[in-house]
Amino acid sequence: MHNIILLITDTFRYDNLGDKAKEMPVRTPEMDTFIDKQATSVEGFYTGSFPTIPHRTDIATGLLGWPNYGWQPIDQSGQNHIGRMLSNKGYASQLICDCPHLFNARFQFGFTAAYQTRGQEGDKALLHLNDPIEVVMPHEKTRMRPLYKGYPLSDQHRWHNRYWRYETETFPAKTGNLAVRWLEENHKAGPFFLWVDFFDPHEPWDPPEYMVKRYTPDYDGIPMIHPNYGNTKAYTDDELRNLRAHYAAEAELVDRWIGRVLQKIDDLQMWENTVVVITSDHGMSLGEHSRTGKSNISDDDNRYWPIYPEIGHVPFLVAAPDVPKGNILDVFGQPMDFLPTVCDLAGVQVDQPIPFHGESLAEALRNGKGKHRDYVVSGCFARSKEGGAVPSKVTTPFLVTEKWGYTPVGAEGNPELYDISVDPLAANNISKDNQDIVKQMHGLLIDHLNKYEAPQDTLKCWGKNPTLNADGSWAIDYSDDK
Repeated sequence: MHNIILLITDTFRYDNLGDKAKEMPVRTPEMDTFIDKQATSVEGFYTGSFPTIPHRTDIATGLLGWPNYGWQPIDQSGQNHIGRMLSNKGYASQLICDCPHLFNARFQFGFTAAYQTRGQEGDKALLHLNDPIEVVMPHEKTRMRPLYKGYPLSDQHRWHNRYWRYETETFPAKTGNLAVRWLEENHKAGPFFLWVDFFDPHEPWDPPEYMVKRYTPDYDGIPMIHPNYGNTKAYTDDELRNLRAHYAAEAELVDRWIGRVLQKIDDLQMWENTVVVITSDHGMSLGEHSRTGKSNISDDDNRYWPIYPEIGHVPFLVAAPDVPKGNILDVFGQPMDFLPTVCDLAGVQVDQPIPFHGESLAEALRNGKGKHRDYVVSGCFARSKEGGAVPSKVTTPFLVTEKWGYTPVGAEGNPELYDISVDPLAANNISKDNQDIVKQMHGLLIDHLNKYEAPQDTLKCWGKNPTLNADGSWAIDYSDDK
């Protein structure tokens, strides 16, 4: 049985890699080299259950969650847990993370050992109340909840982490160094499963400013380190570009420290007995669709927020002893496919308390070509007091085929259709002139929901004639009670 290493990031867009981002190419030399020399890149990989914990639950269980449940502890989603299932087959399992939500969602209890670096996104470990909290960016340009002492996350994050000064104090560096040390201390004792969870480039984006300067060398305003989760009209053009630059620099920083882990795998000569996967949970709007963020919590924006491609499309890079190096694989995949895929590639057959929804990509990966899914759907669990109605401003599902992108409830509440083959970021809605395609895509969405036994409320919510603007909520990672 082979070792398994999962390197997962948060908020890392698919188009960060390979200079694909036309607006502002991101420097990702480590992952680009990993693709060229060591891995296969699955080009059609999209988030399933959105956002942070629902996605990771899909990863860890092999199940699709969003039609049936939202953000909840993993043990409430069933008995499947990747760490426990692999441990039952003789694996040692380790979780190393700076994601502030995993321990709250009880992921650690399925692992042999688990370690969290505290302090991300308002997570408080050690207070230092004698020191004042500074305003680091204008509050009208950032998201204003949750608050602590009247200060939003941008201010909280910098204060709680003591206004760090050096790159080695950043979270990517801390998490990367821990993973490197763990590999040095455990590489001889396989088989093992190592889950390394980099929460960055999740906001707040506070990489070294000298890295940001390389993306916006002429900007001399206040650093834009956190989006408003609303309309881009809050920013000047220069501020919006600087916001994107902070994201790009944070993504580059994550790439750098993932590269340190990959280098250690190489140093220890582990490629011939290890499956390595690099992926992310979702991306981020950085001006696309006149918005910044991934969900709408702005008081000044009443639109619905579909999971457009800049959010739903994510990297999925796989290295394994029998997977071709430097290959590009044009197939669709989703997070529920991760667990059956790595078990297949590692040569381990786990007992499944609940049969996997996901299907192994291993055959297509080994062959370097093939077919897997005909389409993918990214969705977010929603509930309303009316039962099956669509809550206001909710994150809405998005379906992608080889040619089309579709959402049943677009920004203004109407179905939207995009020709993804020529419009990869879904900028030009062509639903009005293609009602037959809209009907076809909606049928695929309903088929998807029925396949994964969605309850009637979910089917009603995204049905043919949804009831809009209800009083309700959806699965988000920034409510005041998390």
